[in-house]
Amino acid sequence: MESVPPTERKARHWALLWHEWTLVVVGSLALATVMTWPTLRHPTRTIPSDTGDPTMQAWQMAWSGHALRTDPLSLWQANAFHPEPNSFAFTDTLLGYAPAGLIGTGPVAALVRYNIVFVLVCALAFVGAYALVRQLGAGRLAGTVAGIAFACAPWRLAQAGHLQVLSTGGIALSLAMLARGHGWSLRHGYRPERARPGWALAGWCAAAWQLSLGFGIGVPFGYALGLVVVVAAATWLRRRPPLPRRLLLADGAGLAVFLAVAAFMARPYLAVAEQFPYVRRSWENLQWASPPLRGFFTSPGTSIVWGEMHAGARAALGHRGETSLLPGFTLYALAALGLVISVWTLRQRLLLAAGVVASIVLGMGTQGPWGGRPTYGLLYVLPGFDGIRTPGRLVIWTTLLLAVLAAGTVTALAQRVRARPVGLALALLPLLLVAEGLNRMPHPDVPAAPAALATAPAPLLVLPSGATIDGIPMMWATDRFPPMVNGAAAFTPQRQASIRDAASHFPDADSVALLRATGVRSVVVVRAAVKGTPYEATLEGRTDGLSVRRVDTPEAVVYLLDPA
Repeated sequence: MESVPPTERKARHWALLWHEWTLVVVGSLALATVMTWPTLRHPTRTIPSDTGDPTMQAWQMAWSGHALRTDPLSLWQANAFHPEPNSFAFTDTLLGYAPAGLIGTGPVAALVRYNIVFVLVCALAFVGAYALVRQLGAGRLAGTVAGIAFACAPWRLAQAGHLQVLSTGGIALSLAMLARGHGWSLRHGYRPERARPGWALAGWCAAAWQLSLGFGIGVPFGYALGLVVVVAAATWLRRRPPLPRRLLLADGAGLAVFLAVAAFMARPYLAVAEQFPYVRRSWENLQWASPPLRGFFTSPGTSIVWGEMHAGARAALGHRGETSLLPGFTLYALAALGLVISVWTLRQRLLLAAGVVASIVLGMGTQGPWGGRPTYGLLYVLPGFDGIRTPGRLVIWTTLLLAVLAAGTVTALAQRVRARPVGLALALLPLLLVAEGLNRMPHPDVPAAPAALATAPAPLLVLPSGATIDGIPMMWATDRFPPMVNGAAAFTPQRQASIRDAASHFPDADSVALLRATGVRSVVVVRAAVKGTPYEATLEGRTDGLSVRRVDTPEAVVYLLDPA
């Protein structure tokens, strides 16, 4: 075997270090760290945004890893929401992050894991959008602009507590892989000689992984992917260019993987919908989270640049967390300029612009023209859409289409640069996009678990309990995953609501009887958390004649329910 001279070997190492994709990955990680700071400053005790949904999602990753490690067949039978079946399917599961859940155990590991994934989600969004516009035919600067626009859009700040909504990188990345695998780009069309079946298969697998993160984003993505397939097939039928046999096999295998994942995910959700019919959203239910048109030009309050300036507009929007949907004014401007100056053809620009308008109109839900019936109503009748409560999250597609339009503009301008001022202005575009994404996102401390929780007999109930606070006890339970009544999800089962209501009078005869009938063996009342809540009286509850034993600890009061 011929040895490589040291000088040549060193040159190869430097070439790899300065390779475009090495710089893209490293740059995306640096950007994500800065834009999410101080997420990684104290990852063992703080969490981004709030302690509601994020702690519940930290539990989700921990549970999926625990189930894969101990009993994969019990994946959907989570320890939360005792005694309800299929409780892991009560909301989007983030199942695609299960491999991360295999690393470490306990609440601290769950917290660190969540914080790291929170940063990586931003980095993947950048890489996905960069890869997509580069494959479509845009330049490197345009890829950087698209990546920042997609990863740092102001609307993402309003969704900081919803990791499943922020996890959009797989959408752009899978589309990029599929386009590369089929030898297709916007600028050059289909070139059979550039087809790469392996990339096509990887694209389908990336799409399946994206779907596994949750149906809230996955259902629209699945239909969008289906639309792409239909358009591609119609285009092929018109011209019938040659298709490599290996590419067809890769598409067949990839599609089978995607459909298998969809079926695997859908089964427990259909069972939950049958057991709890009210999880399906009525048309009236959509009104509270449907944004008006001005919502797409209104920033969340945590934006440093626009937050205070848009306070009045947000106040008029109602449910501000789901209706402050600004993709970025810089992005809007670049996309608008793209209708005039672009490397994309006029037809392509008009189609992209039509897609932007359509995504906004559909994202308006019931606020769309004529009450949204002829627009979002067309999606609402499709299977899966009646489980989505937030039409405005279609802003993901608005942002991606705007980024593609903007990439065409930046590429065209970069090719025409002659004067230094124009080149400097182009170089500043990424900084303008970054500025719009700068934020003052809170990073609250997550309270530590009371020591008594580690030994309390299960099934158990932790008080206080509520839809917005149960994520904390769920995360506390990641050391041993005891069955527990506590649980936070997209809806509240009637049995859980009844137990919460009865527990506000605990310990009395009725609440003790209900808990015993549910199989609960202990109630852990967290002293610091219960104060000021409807459960505060449980700290001084009397257990005379109830066959209930009370154990006082510095951090909690534990009630042990003896069998009746």
